Amino acid sequence: MRSRVLAFVAGLQWLGFMFANTAVIPLSVGGAFHLSGAALAGCVARSFVLTGAACLVQALFGHRLPLMEGQSGIWWGAILSIVATLSSSHIPLAEAGGAISAGLVVTGLLIMVLGALGIHRALNRIFTPMVMAVLLLLLSVQLIDIFFRGMFGISDGGTISLKLGALSIGLALLVGILTVAAKGWLSNFSILIGIVVGWLLYARIFGATPVQDPTFATMTQWFAWGPWNLDPGIVGAVILVGLINITNTIATLRAAEMTFAPPVSAAQYRRSFISTGAVTAIAGVFAAVPYAPYTSSIGFLRTTRIYDRAPFLIGAALFTAIGLVPSLTGFFATLPVGVGDAVLFIAYLQLFGSAMQTLEGVTFTFRTIFRLAVPALTGLAVLSLPAGTFANLPGFWQVVLGNGMLVGILLSLVLENVVKWEKYA
Repeated sequence: MRSRVLAFVAGLQWLGFMFANTAVIPLSVGGAFHLSGAALAGCVARSFVLTGAACLVQALFGHRLPLMEGQSGIWWGAILSIVATLSSSHIPLAEAGGAISAGLVVTGLLIMVLGALGIHRALNRIFTPMVMAVLLLLLSVQLIDIFFRGMFGISDGGTISLKLGALSIGLALLVGILTVAAKGWLSNFSILIGIVVGWLLYARIFGATPVQDPTFATMTQWFAWGPWNLDPGIVGAVILVGLINITNTIATLRAAEMTFAPPVSAAQYRRSFISTGAVTAIAGVFAAVPYAPYTSSIGFLRTTRIYDRAPFLIGAALFTAIGLVPSLTGFFATLPVGVGDAVLFIAYLQLFGSAMQTLEGVTFTFRTIFRLAVPALTGLAVLSLPAGTFANLPGFWQVVLGNGMLVGILLSLVLENVVKWEKYA
């Protein structure tokens, strides 16, 4: 009986992790497309249902590990980048959104085919530990930047909210201390404790956020970002982003091998790619940010030290159920962004550790340091550029060159697969 109770509580923590990782994404993307409040609530509901279902599909039929299948940070950043860049080019948002959705459907089907053909073998060869280190480093920087801005309520003008910043710092310290210094259940459930305490304190300080329930029509709406259209430049760029995004699967399953004893099999890779591709195509239809296994799940598992699959399945099932009930979706969609970001800030710090782990045993000289420094620092430089910097380029190149993670990964791929670094060691 006690084990079942602990499994359910651990499932609630997975639910909190899934929720905190998901709630902000449809709100930010829907806001970028200037959707109405009701449409935004519908986007949140669809994201909840799809995310919970994607996690269940992966855990039961895909790679079968307790790893969150969530809306990808690469996709999230790329879609926001596309919208910001194309808006500065005076392309209608509905036109861009419809082309993005069409590109997602095509990309999802392509990933399914490539997964069935065993693309993981080629990816495992070309995505060396150095490429994975660059990917993890840039992903952690991109996401931590998003969380940091949310923690302090940084506006477009660059100002911060002092009250929110103080609350966020306190929450981050609480979760960090519980994770590192506490023992037993206090450490295992530090993320869930942080979400609950932070939400209550936020309501006390700032007041409760008004609840707006989604309607059946907004929950089931197709192509909410705009009508389907096959703009070659946007669709081509989306496909490229999708091919880069599948490195999330390689990165996550490789990292999982350091956490779970048995190595990931070829069949697990195939099933994972097929599952991710199917959900990505569905996400295109329902105007949701597409999916990938979350590398940050490794950080979550290491933080909580609960590796069983049962709590994960419980959390995913509950998340799906919440998305199907409008009143629950409306309530949970009121999670303050700053609270979720403050808690996730601590969990995502583990990504940096994963990047460093992939470099264990690598010795750099004044020559070989370029294999890491060039892609990592170039990617960071692009991430720091304002939106619209590449607005004078064609749509495809706007999307590619405007995304620091894509630039860094592509540079690393070229350097690792063209230069024979062993000669310069």
